[in-house]
Amino acid sequence: MDYQKILEARSYIERRVKQKAEIAIILGSGLGALTDQMTDVVEMSYNDIAYFKKPTAEGHAGTLVAGYLNGVYLYALKGRYHYYEGFPLADVTFPVKTLKTLGVKTLIITNSCGAINTDFKPGELMLITDHLNMTGTNPLIGKNIDELGPRFPDASEIYTSSLRKLALDAAKDLDIKLHQGVYAWWSGPSYETPAEIRMLRTLGADTVGMSTVPEALVASHMGLQVLGLSCLTNMASGILKKKLSHEEVLAVAQSSQQAFSALVTEIIQRLAK
Repeated sequence: MDYQKILEARSYIERRVKQKAEIAIILGSGLGALTDQMTDVVEMSYNDIAYFKKPTAEGHAGTLVAGYLNGVYLYALKGRYHYYEGFPLADVTFPVKTLKTLGVKTLIITNSCGAINTDFKPGELMLITDHLNMTGTNPLIGKNIDELGPRFPDASEIYTSSLRKLALDAAKDLDIKLHQGVYAWWSGPSYETPAEIRMLRTLGADTVGMSTVPEALVASHMGLQVLGLSCLTNMASGILKKKLSHEEVLAVAQSSQQAFSALVTEIIQRLAK
């Protein structure tokens, strides 16, 4: 993706927002209600921002919201578009690159995903400690944009350890159960087979989903601090004797909104101190 296109998108957003934000959050499937708590907001459709794409997946509104959350000014991407929708990874990660050029230093990436670890339960939350890329591709393939980051970035700590500690401390103080674990990125759009889930468990995955990893890789490449949070919406394929559906994912995500919103708000408050 040409750097000039990123600057064009940045220019449009800068003309609309009132100030700079150093914190941004990507809100996954069914988790967009957090923006209802924001004040003095400016909302922009992805359709209006140069080179942004419109999501096709249910539960992803496709808007960028700038405003205050308990006094902290931030950007919220209300929904994302995915590799499984047919978008190239350069498009999937384009909003994250734009956020970097807007001055964002910390990116919180959230998702709704399936639990592989049988100690986890739907409705609970997980802090991402690391990930497995199971798609056979990488958003950094292709010409490197030197203005954003190096050709061969380190990947030993994609999810910033100091942010993970901050999140765990916040969850403890709020008495919110927050698991820790490894997230596996599956291309989708079909859910995984029971055999594939057994394979992922053997490889060390605790959860599985269809997002997050490309954004995290690109954000880390650009030097952003990254925090990953998952809402566990279902047990992965084959663990329970039931079929999976996106409707279930959205319903459980919505039922987890209170704990999710409380935790994210507290994390952002502590980041701003």
